[in-house]
Amino acid sequence: VQLQASGGGLVQAGGSLKLSCAASGSISGYHVMGWYRQTPGREREFLADISNRGLTSYRDSVKGRFTISRDNTKRLVYLQMNSLKPEDTAVYYCNIVSSTKLPWGPGTQVTVSS
Repeated sequence: VQLQASGGGLVQAGGSLKLSCAASGSISGYHVMGWYRQTPGREREFLADISNRGLTSYRDSVKGRFTISRDNTKRLVYLQMNSLKPEDTAVYYCNIVSSTKLPWGPGTQVTVSS
């Protein structure tokens, strides 16, 4: 399964974006799907995850601003991002939440201007 994130762009602080992650194959077998982000010189960090049952968890810095969702029938995972801040600027990726990840896709760039 390959994962392709999209929906990034340039937005002003306080704005919103909705990212999508399209899977080339079924994701229903992957219990937990997640979103991650990375900025230059830093390690990729976990942002949010969602189980097949719809249970979610979030990194503290995005809690209350970001919402993760998934549609297994459409092989899609979403990340709704509201109240964006300049420090949210990063490349965003999706992947399974597991010790062994699927190959990372190219991600989608999100840039938040102040």
